Amino acid sequence: MLGLEYAKQLDQKDPLASYKAEFYLPSDGIYLDGNSLGLLSKRAEQALLQSLEDWKKNGIDGWTEGAEPWFYFSEKLGKMSAPLIGAKEGEVVVTGSISVNLHQMLSTFYKPDGKRTKILADELAFPTDIYAVKSQLALKGMDTQENLKLIKSKDGHTLDEDDIITEMTSDVALILLPSVLYRSGQLLDMKKLTAAAHERGIIIGFDLAHSMGAVPHELHDWGVDFAVWCNYKYLNNGPGGVGGLFVHQKHFGKAPGLAGWFGSDKNKQFDMEHQFSPSEHAGAYQIGTPHVLSAAPLLGSLSLFEEVGIKAIREKSLALTQFLMELLEQEKLHEVFTMINPKENERRGGHVALQHEEAARICKALKENKIIPDFRSPNIIRLAPIAFYTSYEDVWKFVQTLKKIMDEKTYEKFENTRNVVA
Repeated sequence: MLGLEYAKQLDQKDPLASYKAEFYLPSDGIYLDGNSLGLLSKRAEQALLQSLEDWKKNGIDGWTEGAEPWFYFSEKLGKMSAPLIGAKEGEVVVTGSISVNLHQMLSTFYKPDGKRTKILADELAFPTDIYAVKSQLALKGMDTQENLKLIKSKDGHTLDEDDIITEMTSDVALILLPSVLYRSGQLLDMKKLTAAAHERGIIIGFDLAHSMGAVPHELHDWGVDFAVWCNYKYLNNGPGGVGGLFVHQKHFGKAPGLAGWFGSDKNKQFDMEHQFSPSEHAGAYQIGTPHVLSAAPLLGSLSLFEEVGIKAIREKSLALTQFLMELLEQEKLHEVFTMINPKENERRGGHVALQHEEAARICKALKENKIIPDFRSPNIIRLAPIAFYTSYEDVWKFVQTLKKIMDEKTYEKFENTRNVVA
């Protein structure tokens, strides 16, 4: 029997338990939406305050002076981020947003040539990925219906890697896939897919929005061509926080599709010449001036990851989601909900996904009980226990609350429609 005392015992043995105190938690509540927006840490808050202080004291000189000079900030944060995805120094820069970075990478790497004109993506992709792909196809004068090739899902929730490889045909110029599918939480075998793409002469990149800060990767060793991500989910950089991108060093020197002055060689940037002299590293793919105050919290957040290490984060994340799945089964909630996330550790990202026709109502009932889940249209509840600030006791209490809501049908008093922000 997985009871409350057992959960408390797990918390007592948890080497990361003390980090919960580093975060501002909802009062008397349980937060399970860190895969959508992570919570604020005290270190992130302090890092933001430090940048404000640098601005206050130094004005324009904050770019090169102060505690954290802004001129080199994006590169410094990139260096700190690199170990989380197995990248080499210089392959990562913190810049833009995930959508802007997608456009940058697609405009840089999508080069239709001869019969290789198609972009391969998946039908379960997050909408912004598809919007970006269609935009870039149109900008290159390509018919979007003919040149966007979508991988089909057999069950509507997951993808089969062998099915993806089958679609890597000789007319494909570029592949864009998620590392973790945003609804179901399936973790794709990126190493296998990258090797298959390169065997066929195809460029491949990944959207790491739902794996960055939750799952270790070895992007450099796998040979992944490019990747993009947001930092406001598992990396707790705050709403709208600056994103990041990875470009494998084999592509250093490749001209960015979208050139901007902050992609310049730092020593030449202020020469003000109209001839673009790009950085020799991933910094070349920056476009505009860094959004310092939206990047600053990441400095504090990444210091937590440096202390703990991504492997320890992954171990606890897997243990929490495993505990959650076992509790759902123990309370027979697996008979009420359809669990659409993979159960195998090697195929599961950082969240558990439950399907129910009354999902929107149930999420509202959970919020009434001070539990914050995540709803994804039309009928998915996503639950992300976060290694830094979710305890096993939190998970146990959540499942008991969910069981009570379902037994008593208290969700029926709410409308089964999503809020404006779901």
